[in-house]
Amino acid sequence: MSDSNVKFSEAEALEYHSCGRPGKIEIIASKPMATQRDLSLAYSPGVAVPVEAIAADPGKAYDLTAKGNLVAVISNGTAILGLGNLGALAAKPVMEGKAVLFKRFADVDSIDIELDTQDSEAFINAVALMEPSFGGINLEDIAAPECFLIEQALKERMNIPVFHDDQHGTAIITAAGLINACHLTNRKFSDIRVVVNGAGSAAIACTELIKAMGVRGDHVIMCDRKGVIHKGRADLDQFKSAHAVETEARTLHDALKGADVFLGLSAAGALKPEWVMEMAPSPIIFAMANPDPEITPPEAKKARPDAIVATGRSDYPNQVNNVLGFPFIFRGALDVRATGINEEMKIAAAQALAALAREAVPEEVAAAYGGQISTFGPDYIIPAPFDPRLIELIPMAVADAAMKTGVARKPIENMETYRQQLRARLNPTVSVLSLAYEAARANPKRVLFAEGEEHNVLRAAIAFKDSGYGTPVLVGRDNVHDLLKGLGVEDPSGYEVLNSRNSPLVGRAVDYLYSRLQRKGMLRREIERLVNQDRNFFAAAMLALGEADAMITGTTRPFSQSLKQVQMVIEAEEGAVPFGINIVIGKAHTVLIADTAVTERPTADQLAAIAIRSAAFARRLGQEPRVAFTSYTTFGNPPGSHIDELRCAVTLLDGQATDFEYEGEMGPDVALSYDMQRRFYPFSRLTGPANILIMPGLQSANLSAKLLRGLAGESVIGPFLLGMELPVQIAPMTATASDLVTLAVLAAGGADRPGAKC
Repeated sequence: MSDSNVKFSEAEALEYHSCGRPGKIEIIASKPMATQRDLSLAYSPGVAVPVEAIAADPGKAYDLTAKGNLVAVISNGTAILGLGNLGALAAKPVMEGKAVLFKRFADVDSIDIELDTQDSEAFINAVALMEPSFGGINLEDIAAPECFLIEQALKERMNIPVFHDDQHGTAIITAAGLINACHLTNRKFSDIRVVVNGAGSAAIACTELIKAMGVRGDHVIMCDRKGVIHKGRADLDQFKSAHAVETEARTLHDALKGADVFLGLSAAGALKPEWVMEMAPSPIIFAMANPDPEITPPEAKKARPDAIVATGRSDYPNQVNNVLGFPFIFRGALDVRATGINEEMKIAAAQALAALAREAVPEEVAAAYGGQISTFGPDYIIPAPFDPRLIELIPMAVADAAMKTGVARKPIENMETYRQQLRARLNPTVSVLSLAYEAARANPKRVLFAEGEEHNVLRAAIAFKDSGYGTPVLVGRDNVHDLLKGLGVEDPSGYEVLNSRNSPLVGRAVDYLYSRLQRKGMLRREIERLVNQDRNFFAAAMLALGEADAMITGTTRPFSQSLKQVQMVIEAEEGAVPFGINIVIGKAHTVLIADTAVTERPTADQLAAIAIRSAAFARRLGQEPRVAFTSYTTFGNPPGSHIDELRCAVTLLDGQATDFEYEGEMGPDVALSYDMQRRFYPFSRLTGPANILIMPGLQSANLSAKLLRGLAGESVIGPFLLGMELPVQIAPMTATASDLVTLAVLAAGGADRPGAKC
């Protein structure tokens, strides 16, 4: 199911997919390719050695190629999302997106394949021939009933996992929620009476899975557009007829009387509130029509306050989201080299998801949803999609089931070691940053966009508002609404604009700034001119006066200039040192670099303060902080003349009650290599590679951050401004609309505040 409540313009969607490198995926080399020797090993003649090894033992393909971690996402475009049969080529953006989700959530490499045929046999033959290339096949957006025939044929012909996510992904998440709903209402699967509205691929898969888990066949009534699927109907295909029952019910309304469970995979509004009132006590309602459910949770709860309700939407509790399933199911299946994904593996995944929801919710997940998710209950029967424990628990359950049922060709010998390997696959910072967006939706704030006439700022404001992160307040001139209209906004008047020339708030801003600056050489007329002519002064004053919760600026002038203007209005936090920190996000780890923006040559006191604040920031990003004070010299080798401040900073921290690791001075190569530390500097106090690099000066820090940004692109975020009294962020002049949204979300969520949770 999708996050259908997230809104965006068509222009934004097209820009997202087209900007920079078109599309959403690329292939990168996982081995060195810098020298002729590298190329000789990668291709001819070195490649002949693994070729011969695989020819002698086909199982070596998993050890010598990417096959064991590679899944093909395949479609013919006959049932694209809710858009119907638009063809194979039109399916490509969706399949690319699926490939991205595989990588993002479970570190599974994936490539999309679109087959231009609606001939089932041709499709089957084409996919079957690809078996040597892939470790698994994920079928997607294929219309029923052909999808059933295709999947079954491929499962019989191929010796790798074949999984149609539209069917089984939805079924597994639904089953997990149903386990917990029954747990809360003291029901057993063997006793519940279920009505399934819809007879497509997902509905049939849900029905088959819950029957496999213990729901009695004669206790399930399935309905299609013509009504109840009963044994007296002569218009049923083999897939529907398998679920026909003897019953006098002929309509959905008839079937629902006294039913315990409603599973909806049909159309918006299909379930009437008055029908809900005729269901059994504490009815369980899964209204999963996309994008709008068969009944909304408020409607269902109004009719039956005792109901437990789930939908496919993230703006309601209990979201049935397939991303909870397919990445982790394939992860477990690939890791044991399973020959298929059987019913036992699906049931294991559902049970693991259900058990996870009954555990205490991690602090970072609860914070992301405004603290509303705290305990297992009627509004939390399915885990949140960004729960960091998913990568461990679901693959382990799937792998264990595969081993127990004999489909694992490479059994796992030590499950605890496997757990650690799974945990190391993903960077926790990525999950925390994703959770920040959920936190913004749960607790939307007012954010001042100080440069409200710039196109990328306006695009960011549009995305910020349409995604439900909060209310953008645009600081600009008379033409802002016209600019919004030119960007495709249907109702520009719905955006609040503060004009620094004629806003009723100008007088308050001038009064406030004059009270601050009158003894610092500023005349009132000068302040009036600053407020009228410069959006940064006016916006910062509005923030200080409580007209918004956060502020973002910076795209029209250098960082230092914007910071100087902001600091005339907003003080540094008491006892704090303002500084900039960049986040460098790697595959499985994150490194922070500070100070990249403010102080040219920090003193020892400032370096120590930056280290303390950076450590707190790292913890809010899911990292256990390990600080390295970096230099061109490592513990005096080679001797240096500009390292005293670094050494003094370490000494200062030695005299304080710190709760994080720190060491220095050391070169960044040593700081980032725990092996080098153990080999050459066994006295180092760090217990792993440093993840916070405190630079000796602004020049080295800023150059490093910009160099990394140039090489690694969007893997480098920031700088984030920390240490200010109020949440204000200054974006680099090169910031994209997406960068601005991230800064706005984090600023609004208080990511820069001590003790705040991202």
